[in-house]
Amino acid sequence: MKRPVLPQDGSPSAGLLLDSLPVPVLELGPTNRLRFANAAAEEFFATSRHQLCQSALEELVPEDHPVFLLVQHVRKEGGTITEHELVFSSPRFHHEGVTVQGADVLDYPGSILLTFHDSSAARALDRQLAFRSAARSVSGMAEMLAHEVRNPLSGIKGAAQILEHSVGESDKELATLICDEVDRIDALVERMGVFNEAPADYRSLNIHRVLEHVRLLASKGCAAGLRIVERYDPSLPHVWGNRDQLVQMLLNLVKNAAEAIRETEKPGEITLSTSYRPGIRLAVPGTSQWRHLPLVVTVRDTGPGISETIRPHLFEPFISTKMSGSGLGLALVGKIMDDHGGVIEVESRPGRTEISLYLPVVPDGNESI
Repeated sequence: MKRPVLPQDGSPSAGLLLDSLPVPVLELGPTNRLRFANAAAEEFFATSRHQLCQSALEELVPEDHPVFLLVQHVRKEGGTITEHELVFSSPRFHHEGVTVQGADVLDYPGSILLTFHDSSAARALDRQLAFRSAARSVSGMAEMLAHEVRNPLSGIKGAAQILEHSVGESDKELATLICDEVDRIDALVERMGVFNEAPADYRSLNIHRVLEHVRLLASKGCAAGLRIVERYDPSLPHVWGNRDQLVQMLLNLVKNAAEAIRETEKPGEITLSTSYRPGIRLAVPGTSQWRHLPLVVTVRDTGPGISETIRPHLFEPFISTKMSGSGLGLALVGKIMDDHGGVIEVESRPGRTEISLYLPVVPDGNESI
């Protein structure tokens, strides 16, 4: 049985079949010029199909990219060859951990069929499961600390304040130090209290109103003096969530973005954007239902990027890239996303960090507000 042929103009059956695939597909001619691209490839390379089919592979990726070795091996050996963990990056797109499969097209000597499997969503889910349990453990720890630590702290501070008025000048400094440290520990316990489980009021929300409120708060506070760019899709449906939690989560991300930009001591900007991506669906445990996460909110900054050693643990409690950081801000972001049933995806390289939040839309039968 012959392998399906991919003619340059694309037969209706082959074109429709490949367009229905969620996997990007390209066909290369003998000189590495693109002869075919499906709909998923348009999104993957952020380029129209018409423009792709007028390009060469060298115009999409650098000439020293490993995909060229894969193409050479397929042309030499035939069959199917697979390369894992490749990076595809340009000013328009950035994908990490991509698996590429190359196969020769039997009826077209020299032509190669390439498929691109982006595993970033799967890795994001794995990370989400990992820091979900960590956030829950912090929740239990916060309850224990509030009961077992804060009460003794009050006694310690009260005793130190009494000593402060009854000791000599040389010892007053020590009493003041005790009070200051008690206040610091108490503030940390209070911050951890936000991880406590509490019923939240979920309702239909216009995500752009939430983002506009966050932008206003940030421009007057943590991101004062920085340029904040808004790129919204006005046709998006409403999100299903808790307004206060979403504001807190997005404000934490904007604050981190602002701090990252200021580390570079160069002019930079923060971009808030929204989009609709219908491809993300999660199975609901214990049921036959699926959770649809098509609404994407992205916070992008032009800072120095996140190191590869920190990135897999970014949303775990007590992990911080700042000397004075407690490591709870992004952990709270992870918990809020988990409570909303969403997924976080992180892409980062020097000069560009992008955190995408995949959120559920309003269920059928709920009135928008």
